[in-house]
This record gives sequence, structure tokens and C-alpha cells, in this order.
Amino acid sequence: MTDEIIASAGEYVAGLMSKDEIEAFERLMATDAEVRAAVADWRTRLLPLDEAAPRIEPSAELWAGIERAIGAAPAAPAEAGGGLVDRLKAFWADVRVLRIASVASVAAALLLAVLLVGEAYRPAARPTVVAVLHAPGTQLAGAIVEAHADGRIRVVPLQPIAVPEGRTLQVWTRWDVAVGPRSVGLMNAARDQVYQTTGMPVPAANQLYEITLEPAGGSPTGRPTGPVLFVGNGATPL
Repeated sequence: MTDEIIASAGEYVAGLMSKDEIEAFERLMATDAEVRAAVADWRTRLLPLDEAAPRIEPSAELWAGIERAIGAAPAAPAEAGGGLVDRLKAFWADVRVLRIASVASVAAALLLAVLLVGEAYRPAARPTVVAVLHAPGTQLAGAIVEAHADGRIRVVPLQPIAVPEGRTLQVWTRWDVAVGPRSVGLMNAARDQVYQTTGMPVPAANQLYEITLEPAGGSPTGRPTGPVLFVGNGATPL
């Protein structure tokens, strides 16, 4: 089932389609089992909205408004110069006002539900580059790096890394030999961590990433000074 089918089914159930869109969608629904399943799923998800709505007993003014709307009772003559309170009572007693308000409230609730549930189906942004970092000279994978076009870099250690007191881990990347390595950020312990970088180009294949052991607070020179624990080049994911 595609995201497009799920989103269209949500709009259909929420009543957000135009007449032509409804007719086209119902023709599709008549021949496509996946579309019918998506519609059924949305109706199940949105049913609690109806069940959770509090029951409200209609007032005498409401019943009078209904009777006037269907012609069951003569309309009461308006009093000239009626006060503000009387005009407000007449306004809220008008069944048309209540109908519009009810429809607007339900539509808003359904739209919010479509947006919230639809968000769960939104695919996560894929990284531009992925790198597997290995201990130098070995095949021991120590960390995975996911670099995104918006500057986010996620580092996921795969091995426990001992960090002596007074030391810290530092993540680096190098996209150009002439520019040299640039710090991504510090890591006090081996844990999944996301960094937001700025001033770096969009990640590219073969871009180097590494983790070094540095003095507390990071490298004092702005370049790696400690031993390289894990290193690897980025690759574009399929």
C-alpha cells in the first residue's frame, strides 16, 4: 500500500475531497482492494473521535429553531430594539448556526487526525551518505555515520569505546585534502548521537569520516591530534 493511497483515503474519509475527486476515488475504490482497505483503516482510526464527543442535550431554543427551519412552527416576530442578550440568544437558537458550527468542528478534528496519522506514514528522510568506520588496519566495524544534505550527521557506535578520564572522543570529516579534516563534534561516551553542522558542503561519496581520542574539550589545534580509533569513507546509499 503506497503513501499516496493512504493519504487519499484519509482525505476521502475526512470529507476533504471535491465532488469530482470523490467520484474518481469511489470508482478506484470499487476496483482496488488496497484502496478499500485503506478507507476501512481510516474509518477505524477516526471512529474514536465520534465516540469521544460529549453528549449535549438540546435546549428549548434549539428545538424552536428546528421547528422554524422545517416549517413546523411560525417564526417568532423580532422585537424592535431587542437587547444584545436577546439577539445572541436568537443567534444561537438558529439551527443553521449550530449546524455550521458542528460541521466546522468535526471537519477541523478530522483534518487534524488526517495530518497526525499521515505523519506516521511519512517516510524518514534518507541520508545522503553512509559510512562504516573500521579500526585502522582491521575489519572491525566500530561505528556507522549517516550524513544528511541539511547538515545533520548521525554517529552510531557499534562497539564499546573506552574513554579514559580527561579524554573525549571527537568526530571528524574531510571532503577535500586541501581543506583538511573538520570537526563534527565531541562524544563523551560511545552512544548514538546526532550533530547539526554548518558551513560544510553537501556530503559526497568517498568523503572521509573518523573518530579520534582527544583531550577533554576537544583537539586544541582544530585538527586531529590523538590516535584514530575508527575511520571510513562515505558511500551513497542505494
